[in-house]
Amino acid sequence: MKIAQVAPLYEAVPPLLYGGTERVVAYLTDALVELGHEVTLFASGESLTQATLCPGRAQAIRLDPNPLKSDLAAHMTMLAEVRSRAHEFDLIHFHTDMIQFPMFQDIAHRTLTTLHGRLDLEDLTQVYRQWPMYPMVSISDDQRRGLPHANWAGTVQHGLPSQLLEYSPRGSGYLAFLGRISPEKRPDRAIAIAKAAGMPLKIAAKVDNADKQYFAEVIEPLIAGDPSIEFIGEINEVQKSAFLGGAEALLFPIDWPEPFGLVMIEAMACGTPVVAWRNGSTTEVIEPGETGWLVESLDDAVAAVRKALALDRAAIRARFELRFSAVAMARRYVTLYGDRLASLPFGETTSSPPSLNTSADLNLARIA
Repeated sequence: MKIAQVAPLYEAVPPLLYGGTERVVAYLTDALVELGHEVTLFASGESLTQATLCPGRAQAIRLDPNPLKSDLAAHMTMLAEVRSRAHEFDLIHFHTDMIQFPMFQDIAHRTLTTLHGRLDLEDLTQVYRQWPMYPMVSISDDQRRGLPHANWAGTVQHGLPSQLLEYSPRGSGYLAFLGRISPEKRPDRAIAIAKAAGMPLKIAAKVDNADKQYFAEVIEPLIAGDPSIEFIGEINEVQKSAFLGGAEALLFPIDWPEPFGLVMIEAMACGTPVVAWRNGSTTEVIEPGETGWLVESLDDAVAAVRKALALDRAAIRARFELRFSAVAMARRYVTLYGDRLASLPFGETTSSPPSLNTSADLNLARIA
């Protein structure tokens, strides 16, 4: 099948540092190529992919030092290129939220749009009512609560390449927080949990410009002069195995409806259990007593940290491989692609609809 993957231009695919959406697009694209599909990736020019790369911008927007740039103009230019080549593809898979809606509405039936962010924002409802013809994919069932009337085609949870992160059979005595410093991610909770549990905490996180004041006024005073709390800053993909694999548990104390939370399955890939606040997608990702624990209070979290130390790290890695590999994610998308193409009028695709050739493939495609 001929598929176009359309990524945001804010980060490379995969990102050089932090970046969730572009990372998932990278893993999905490569897995689709490995499954035998013909894939074209529309993304920033420094992206690395097994697909055919069509650069939408020479450099990803966030790491471009030029202050005079327009993210809207960059995305509109890339989408115009996708539109001009739409006839080349059986299906166009967007990861760019809603910006493509006015340009592709006459061929919306040959598209899928995966929504990677929160959907409980005030102005979203009118947009999705205005363009109901676009089939949407959620990354967790909980994500849909903010937009229940959307044209949902399915839910596909994220996946990672099985070989991306190394399994670690034991931790090195510290707790980990990985991601972004922001009020909704609650690094302050992570610090409180670690201190109450009497364990060191390592924080590997980026600080966006919008969150610099929060970091300076709330987080820095909590870690100043405390040798048990180490702020590492933003780390890259190569550093994640050692960071997550060395942790006794990952703390994920979020205070918002997280649509998925890629860091949870990154920890599982290393065999590291996750202690997560019961919020957003965490109830769909974490299996209590198997891959971690779900909590609702500081006391619960401290108790869960102690219980997490007894979990079988090899079993956690095995659950990751079963549920959250990139191939499993790609096969779920192939099932949705097939559903879309099967509904098209005869002769409207450029190639034959995909097929899942074995019962094993079919079972993998249907894994929840």
